[in-house]
Amino acid sequence: MTDNRDSWIGSAEPTTQPSPGNTQPGWERDVLEKVALAGIQEQRRGRRWSIFFKILMFAYLFILLWMVLGKNNGGVDTDLISTGKHAALIEINGVISAGTEANADTVVTGLRKAFKNKQTAGVILRINSPGGSPVQAGYIADEINRLRALHPDIPVYAVLSDICASGGYYIAANADEIYADKATLVGSIGVIMNGFGFVQAMEDLGVERRLLTAGENKGFLDPFSPLKQDEVEHVRTLLATMHKQFVSVVKQGRGDRLKDDPKLFSGLLWTGEQSIELGLVDGLGSSSYVAREILDVDKVIDFTQQDPYLEKLFGRLGTSIGNTLVSAFAPKLQ
Repeated sequence: MTDNRDSWIGSAEPTTQPSPGNTQPGWERDVLEKVALAGIQEQRRGRRWSIFFKILMFAYLFILLWMVLGKNNGGVDTDLISTGKHAALIEINGVISAGTEANADTVVTGLRKAFKNKQTAGVILRINSPGGSPVQAGYIADEINRLRALHPDIPVYAVLSDICASGGYYIAANADEIYADKATLVGSIGVIMNGFGFVQAMEDLGVERRLLTAGENKGFLDPFSPLKQDEVEHVRTLLATMHKQFVSVVKQGRGDRLKDDPKLFSGLLWTGEQSIELGLVDGLGSSSYVAREILDVDKVIDFTQQDPYLEKLFGRLGTSIGNTLVSAFAPKLQ
């Protein structure tokens, strides 16, 4: 019988039997690569799901925001208000212009809803404006007078806040009565058109102006050309005509309450207290005072029309650029 122990004693290397898991060289590296690849795939899968849920949440919040804010037009459906007699408040804030919150379309829409409501005891125009476009102010003033004629039982009161100047007062003058705070700035009954001239600066810089027109007055008031006297006279005529229109509206609205003072229509401003003496204002008081003491109602409901917030957010950027260009040369009530 052969002793197997002697078969390997003299051998250089022992003969080993490979285990089933060690049949291929470098198997450890293969296992590590598979584990790493699986981990990467799991991370990618997790990122995809994370992005998916973030998009889903964003879409949900966007829809919710649109439902809550995007369709907001004043907070209440003013056509359905039936809570008893109330004062209908219309806000006129900021510069009166086609591209601002205080544009004629927005204000007129609120006025029409306020007069249409059967529970409206009176309309309060709360004005805080330095003025603006005479055309926009004229649209609002004309609509006030039209609605007053259709609804003679609904009075209109103007309540002036921090400032009611120029086009703001153009609107206020059409109310039955005007109230203000003692420190409110009132007046500025005038018209202004301003600009700049760069003729001397161009000469100093050696810049040549090349202006080509069809029509001898098409380069009217060009800031890079010398000012012409006939153009100045034409502008003065325009401003004087608009000023007469402004004065006529104020006199028609205020009547005998106006004091005969040559400075009244000079473009100056006065405080609320001074305005009472001049006949520009009837008394001191806020919108709540007018509702409570004059209209004898406790409720004040805001009929001011608001653009949808999302529309306002995306639309204001474009309009502001155009308004800046227009306002640089357009005449303004001041």
